[in-house]
Amino acid sequence: MLSAQEWEILGLSLKVGMVAVFAILPLAFLLAWALARWRFPGKLFLDALVHLPLVLPPVVTGWLLLLLFGTNGLIGRWLAESLGVILLFRWTGAALAAAIMALPLMVRAMRLSIEAVDRRLEDAARTLGAGAARIFLTMSLPLAMPGILAGITLGFARSIGEFGATITFVSDIPGETRTLPIAIYAGLQTPGGEAMVSRLAILSVLLSLGALMISELLARRMAQGGPYNGL
Repeated sequence: MLSAQEWEILGLSLKVGMVAVFAILPLAFLLAWALARWRFPGKLFLDALVHLPLVLPPVVTGWLLLLLFGTNGLIGRWLAESLGVILLFRWTGAALAAAIMALPLMVRAMRLSIEAVDRRLEDAARTLGAGAARIFLTMSLPLAMPGILAGITLGFARSIGEFGATITFVSDIPGETRTLPIAIYAGLQTPGGEAMVSRLAILSVLLSLGALMISELLARRMAQGGPYNGL
């Protein structure tokens, strides 16, 4: 059984993960579509920039977030003065850090799904008089949907497991930024915290394993021809 404090940590982690994924989802899909379909100068640089959080030390990503979104940062100061929004040391800042770390996985899964859509089907629909919007909504998007859902699932799993960038950007504040990985780290530094660490670690494994299994099922569906075939 989880204690009240551990339920609070779980609830915060799920909230941060869901907000992170659905806040970054439009940008992730736009980037995936652009990288899969468009040709433009700087495409290689954009591709490398999108995947940069995968290879950068997470602490560096957190430091960059501090420079940009801290109270004295280029964007953070404007948000605070113009909109009254402060991300530093807030759960919303944790969601931002998680979203940045999840973005590469989401873009990659969506891009592969978009590239797998048969362009000949779209060309055939176009010759029959279907407009670009109709082709996208009734053909391209449904065919790419398994990859989009897989990207959301992978992004969520990455978000709830994010540690380095989060603790660098928003620190460890109980009830505000203490998500599952930060709580596990804090428990390891606390005498007698082994039992809590064990429970939270098992919970993290179960959540991550479930997300990966769902992602794999969606990937299999995509490989078998899209959302209209069975698993």
